[in-house]
Amino acid sequence: MVWYVPSVQEFLEVRAFIENDTALSRVLEEARSRLTGDPGHDVAHCLRVAAWTIRIGGPEIDPRHAIAAALLHDVVNIPKDSPDRSRASERSAEFARGLLGELGFDAIDLIGDAIHDHSYSTGRVPRSPLGDALQDADRLEALGALGILRTASCGARMGADYFDGDDPWAMHRELDDGKHTVDHFFRKLLLLPPTLRTKAGREEAERRATFMIAFLRQLGDEIGSPPPARRLSEAERPPR
Repeated sequence: MVWYVPSVQEFLEVRAFIENDTALSRVLEEARSRLTGDPGHDVAHCLRVAAWTIRIGGPEIDPRHAIAAALLHDVVNIPKDSPDRSRASERSAEFARGLLGELGFDAIDLIGDAIHDHSYSTGRVPRSPLGDALQDADRLEALGALGILRTASCGARMGADYFDGDDPWAMHRELDDGKHTVDHFFRKLLLLPPTLRTKAGREEAERRATFMIAFLRQLGDEIGSPPPARRLSEAERPPR
């Protein structure tokens, strides 16, 4: 398996690209002013998504388009427990089209469509290589070490406990990630890798999911209740 992880230099190049582009610098300012209060959807998240979108998309996509899409993909951030959550990507796309139009940006429809289609909750299928790369890059943020941090912080904001003390692995109850944060690993996170649309994205997703499984095993050791094989079996897939 070949790892596609962007190097430190590639992350720095994204920032340099923005600094040398007046329109992208304005886009970054807008994103920074709007993405506050949620560490899982802040500007740092958007910059990581930009680097991964470029890496995953490769020569098929324009880095400028990738950065613009990544910076604006969560610009309208609706809380996960809101009934309007499914409209977040739609509203972000509307905002992006308006801002990019004001800035005289090219490929506005391409970028807007990629933002519109990226959200997991809507189940939309991207319509371009840029859309595929953006969706994959965003889903990678839900996995690995970052995924664990984001899951814990999201659970805290929603008032969930870490796990059900009587049945931490939901062997005798239904999974409920609104009440128990660990349930979210099994309801969504460990099921993500096959949903990624690119080979590079799937390989990195599987690597990150393996790390999360190791974390759950360590958690089981610490609480005196190892995760049952049944719970982990669907998540433990051989790398493609």
